[in-house]
Amino acid sequence: MVKIGITYVKGAVPGFEDFGNLPTDIVKSNGLVNGVKANDELDALIIPGGTLIESGDISDDLKKEIVKMAQDQKPIIGICAGFQLLGNQIDIGRKSEVPIIKEGLGLIDVNFSPLITSDRVKAEVYNNSFITEGITEDIDGYHTHTYGNVVGDAKPLFYSKIQRMNYGDNERKIFSGAVNDDGNVIGTMIHNLLDENPKIVSNLLNYLDADEKEITKIYRKNEEVKRFLNHEVGIDANYPIEKLSDEFLKMKDNEPKFLMIGSTGSDSGKTFIVTGLAGALRRKGLKVGLLKVGPDVRDLIPGLYLTKGKMEEYSSIKIGHLGWMEFSETIEKLKQSDYDIVLIEGVMSVFTGTLNETVPYSASEIAISSNIPMILVTGVNKGGIETGAVDIVAHSKMLQKLGVDVKGIILNKVYNEEIFNSTVDYIRKETSVDYIDSIEKLKLKMRGTTPEIEIKYDIFSKTALETVEKNLDIKKIASLASEISFNRYLTFDEIKNLWNK
Repeated sequence: MVKIGITYVKGAVPGFEDFGNLPTDIVKSNGLVNGVKANDELDALIIPGGTLIESGDISDDLKKEIVKMAQDQKPIIGICAGFQLLGNQIDIGRKSEVPIIKEGLGLIDVNFSPLITSDRVKAEVYNNSFITEGITEDIDGYHTHTYGNVVGDAKPLFYSKIQRMNYGDNERKIFSGAVNDDGNVIGTMIHNLLDENPKIVSNLLNYLDADEKEITKIYRKNEEVKRFLNHEVGIDANYPIEKLSDEFLKMKDNEPKFLMIGSTGSDSGKTFIVTGLAGALRRKGLKVGLLKVGPDVRDLIPGLYLTKGKMEEYSSIKIGHLGWMEFSETIEKLKQSDYDIVLIEGVMSVFTGTLNETVPYSASEIAISSNIPMILVTGVNKGGIETGAVDIVAHSKMLQKLGVDVKGIILNKVYNEEIFNSTVDYIRKETSVDYIDSIEKLKLKMRGTTPEIEIKYDIFSKTALETVEKNLDIKKIASLASEISFNRYLTFDEIKNLWNK
């Protein structure tokens, strides 16, 4: 039988895509497949995205097996971080005064440096290869990366047409895929390459001489791989998925339930809390969907690392011209899904963009449109707990005036529990919100826990999960979610009138 491996190591996101439903075997960090060296066992290898370079979790044993497979002319496809691993080097010093260089395997002659894109894309096929044979039309997929500037002498394979880069509108084509000189090692920054382009899957199977019987076996074995992926939260972290208790079993009835996590501003800890909640709810046996208001779906990846969930075509909620899909369409797609609960991460403050004439342009407008219950978060590390309490009360009152159902309030980065407890009665009296909770300020000494500066998915996600489970009432938070339906967006004039009322 044809055997196609997928690397299962800390920092990787093997559930992020289906990879054409092709992986048949798991390759662990020791470079073994079912106790046998990967090169002796596999016919091909897929290396998924993640923080493989930053995490440093690619062992020497696994590196040796990847190099051996390349030398033996076996096909290897690296996606995003997998591409970076196959290249020469990557500069991960996005906010550093000097480059921070990490070495790759040197199998594809390219280097990487910071360039942020999170677009749905169409990509031009620039050269022939074993996966692009006979393809003349553009291929589909998406980008979600921080280190996407690719330069080098390798034969280019794809150029992606992007609309935005580094947080600004900038339509252009960027180098997004390459093939090595021998033609068997391919790297690309395009996610869903195998899921959205059936001809590429067909070409790969033809290259492996897989007949119809072999293909049936591959797909059957892939089901086993997916069951393995979903036996635990995270990767080798000892977080088994529990059997659903009665409290959570009722959430599997009917359609998925929705809950938005909004905030009073950036750096409040939304991504950290959403990540922890996603992992905690998945541990309880629920299937958790994740959405992001606006285009920067990178914020969802740590949560998907824990849940082994997919980045869906609707994961980015469109606001103005930013994002992937209109929310009304997203809801309809989710109603047909098997998700039990969907967490929506807001963008910046819930009000950022509310008074832009383009509708919708903020998290609050998305919440209003469909009566989405919200947990509102504020960080108290800059202004103090008392200021945070006043700030979140003001935000809650305005949200309630606009028609948003604020179900919960969380003060994050709390450094003194007594002071927090002293603010609870005030917050509850002013907002009538019942669920008010706090998350302690963490003393993080390890690197890799700060999005936008340096994030390692394994460290960040485990820290978020453990912190959320320690500090928050998971059952209570799950009970705040509800089924929703899209109603309509308020007009700009309606928002202005409510704002000034």
